[in-house]
Amino acid sequence: MKQQITRTDTSVSHYTVLLSATRKGARLARLLGTERIRSWGLPHETPALIIAELAANAALHGRVPGRNFRLTLTVTGPTLRIEVRDARVERMPTVRPAPEPDAPRECGHGLLLVEELADRWGVVPELIGKTVWAEIGT
Repeated sequence: MKQQITRTDTSVSHYTVLLSATRKGARLARLLGTERIRSWGLPHETPALIIAELAANAALHGRVPGRNFRLTLTVTGPTLRIEVRDARVERMPTVRPAPEPDAPRECGHGLLLVEELADRWGVVPELIGKTVWAEIGT
């Protein structure tokens, strides 16, 4: 696990960590991300949910054997940006419609949660992989 912390001034904070594209790596992303956000003195409950969903998606849908995923947190002024970069560009995330009230709720609706909790979110295809990001006000 490689971590990098950069603090250039009081209005910008930056944290990056590489994690294995596994369930354990996704869980660790949530724990490390939450702790970093707490250390910055910011509310952490909503970001923890977003980190958990994006990291789980990276481990489940963005996994390439032998490749890690990267969690990056950046606070600029009043905005927290959460980025998760994985190694698969051919599997772009999509928001599935909410299930009917009586329909079974199995999986695949996590981006609905991100869409509801984040002020904005999106995906950036890279040469190798993609970055899924979400921003929320602090």
